[in-house]
Amino acid sequence: MGIKRRILAVDDNSISLATIEQALKDKYEVTPLNSGVRALQYLKKNRPDLILLDVRMASKDGVETLREIREMEECKDIPVIMLTSQNDKNTVLESFMLGADNYILKPFKTQDLHERIENVLRKSGS
Repeated sequence: MGIKRRILAVDDNSISLATIEQALKDKYEVTPLNSGVRALQYLKKNRPDLILLDVRMASKDGVETLREIREMEECKDIPVIMLTSQNDKNTVLESFMLGADNYILKPFKTQDLHERIENVLRKSGS
C-alpha cells in the first residue's frame, strides 16, 4: 500500500478524538488535536488531505475555525467534514456556505465515516 492520506481530526472531546483515531488509523495517518486554535496553528506548517472538524468546541467552535481555515490561502481548498452531535440546520447551512464538504452526526458508524471520507477525497481529487 502507498502513502497513507493524512487526516487532521479536531474535537475537544478526548473520547471522540480517540474513537476517530481508532476508526481511521489502519487506513489513514491521523493527527488528533483538541481545539480549533491548535488546528489553526498546525495548518500554518502542515497540509492534511482532509480535516474532520467538530462543530461544538470550547473557546473557538468548528464554524469559526472553518471560517479561519477558508481565509488561509494555503488551506482554503482542503476538504472539511464537520462532526456534531446536534442536528442544527442553521449550523449545517452556515458550514456549507463556508465550504464544508460534508457533515456527519455523532455518534457515527465507522463504515459511514470511511464512506464519507472516501467520497469527499474522490470529489476533491485528493
